[in-house]
Amino acid sequence: MIELRVEGMTCGHCVSAVTRAVKAVDPEAQVQVDLGTGRVRVDGRSSAEALGKAIAEAGYPAAPAG
Repeated sequence: MIELRVEGMTCGHCVSAVTRAVKAVDPEAQVQVDLGTGRVRVDGRSSAEALGKAIAEAGYPAAPAG
């Protein structure tokens, strides 16, 4: 399980955009987005780096939560 801190998410559209970005990298991944905490949990095969890059390219700066 990878957990990322994602900035700039404010609505359902943001959740959809982040989810699509993750699925583009890892179509089989299970994605949980929490707007309240700005956290995204991904259970899949991709690295935190690849997921963070994809989410950032979608317009939402992301970094490993820790």
